[in-house]
Amino acid sequence: MIRVKLKEALAEKEFQERRTITLAEVAEGTGIHRVTLSKIANDHNYNPGLDLIDRLLTYFKCDINDLLVHISEA
Repeated sequence: MIRVKLKEALAEKEFQERRTITLAEVAEGTGIHRVTLSKIANDHNYNPGLDLIDRLLTYFKCDINDLLVHISEA
């Protein structure tokens, strides 16, 4: 399973910018609906698709390895 580390990316951006960042702000910056962002953050089985991953990578200015993690199901 591949999991999106949205909460971790958000926490890192908040730390770097020394301020709180809401999902509404991420939604505005990415064009991804806030409800969809909430699903990505909280539902580990949610599959956001490559377009949304690309938008998140651009917004967070991070590498794909910073946003995605492969979890073995074995």
